[in-house]
Amino acid sequence: MGKKKTILLVDDHPLFREGLKSLISRSPKFEVVGEAGSAREGLRMARGLKPDMVVIDVSLPDGSGIDLTRDIRSGLSETRVMIVSMHSKIDYITEAFQAGATGYVVKESATDRLIRGLEAVAKGEYFLDSSVSHKVVAKLMEPPRKGLKSADVKYESLTPREQQVMRLLAEGLYPKQIAEKLFISRKTVENHRTNIMNKLDLHSTMELVRYAAKLGLIDVDLWKGQACQ
Repeated sequence: MGKKKTILLVDDHPLFREGLKSLISRSPKFEVVGEAGSAREGLRMARGLKPDMVVIDVSLPDGSGIDLTRDIRSGLSETRVMIVSMHSKIDYITEAFQAGATGYVVKESATDRLIRGLEAVAKGEYFLDSSVSHKVVAKLMEPPRKGLKSADVKYESLTPREQQVMRLLAEGLYPKQIAEKLFISRKTVENHRTNIMNKLDLHSTMELVRYAAKLGLIDVDLWKGQACQ
């Protein structure tokens, strides 16, 4: 038996991390060497441990797991990233792979597919949860939507931090909450919001939400549910 592949888990739910550890411990091929509950802690531990793989949730208390994936891959090119998330929206999956992830498993099917996914990722292969893979193929076969290209160009004009703040604003968080999540001042969040609105030529929070929904950055059904409360 060869050397075990080392894994760092990044998820803010301790019970879910315990579940992942239990699953992974059943395989003689892998070993969990660290756990983190936030993006900041995850990046610090990844840089220190240099694991073979990092398993990351998309939604973290201080940022996006997709942004964390990008940060890890930019500094640790040999480290593979597997996303394990409750989100099965195609746009989340596409963005995760564009950020450098090589595997994506939906949480509800992790019990059945996690080890298979880790084995594929460890070999340098791509792995996509079969429960959503056919939807991704269908999405890729769609003709480009009218007007989306110009929207993408505007979005790409935002800095990574502005994109992060925009996503949180669109999800319904207040500037104070965003400041606490990102460990920045409320004034800085307000400045980012002003820059975002100017760059995207938007004039209200509702316009921002619609724009984010158009790009697939938020789950509109969830947002509607919150807005009606």
